[in-house]
Amino acid sequence: MENRKFGYIRVSSRDQNEGRQLQSMEEAGISPRDIFIDKQSGKNFNREQYQLMKRMIRKGDILYIHSLDRFGRNKEEILQEWNAITKEIEADIVVLDMPLLDTTQYKDSLGTFIADLVLQILSWMAEEERDRIRKRQREGIDAALKGGVSFGRPKA
Repeated sequence: MENRKFGYIRVSSRDQNEGRQLQSMEEAGISPRDIFIDKQSGKNFNREQYQLMKRMIRKGDILYIHSLDRFGRNKEEILQEWNAITKEIEADIVVLDMPLLDTTQYKDSLGTFIADLVLQILSWMAEEERDRIRKRQREGIDAALKGGVSFGRPKA
């Protein structure tokens, strides 16, 4: 049985466009039927398409992700899922915009060490960005409330 290439795409909301990520998956030669798309937050991995892909991926398969922050925004969970795929399932992961995060390339101990280090740093950055987004969102809401903007359903 031949190894399969899977693509995983995540956008935060319904109105965000996954076109750029889709294009990078097609350029990597991934069949459209093997591309899984979630339109929801990266705060955790309780995402329908991600879980479906994870059930299908087998030893020797390759998972392509456009960038680490599209994979997730929670450092501990990113590391947990990365290890589940690369160590438990024994599939590879290729992060298209970060060549150092390509488990098909670096099989020796130094390569693995560097990939682990880069993964630690980038997953921390993804989580920091999520915290910054939440802080900016909170500041925007507070400023709007101060300015008299009302949120929620109109009063009947």
